[in-house]
Amino acid sequence: MTQLDKIKKKVAYLYATSPKIHINVRLTHPRLELKNELVEIKGVYKNIFCIEETTTGIPRTHSLQYVDILTHNIEIVENPAII
Repeated sequence: MTQLDKIKKKVAYLYATSPKIHINVRLTHPRLELKNELVEIKGVYKNIFCIEETTTGIPRTHSLQYVDILTHNIEIVENPAII
């Protein structure tokens, strides 16, 4: 099992058990920067997972890649042992 497969499995576990998580995101394309924001995981798929955040007061959905967790562009704050 590769590191990426482990990350996918752990995100799927969070989605099933407690989809509301805190997350740090720093992406340049599309530009997205979240610092310790409460988001909800809305779906997990083969190569991406979807989150919903309300930092502007309006719910917005973003599709994120698992590989960005591996490259440390995304950090799930909840439990470092899980991710």
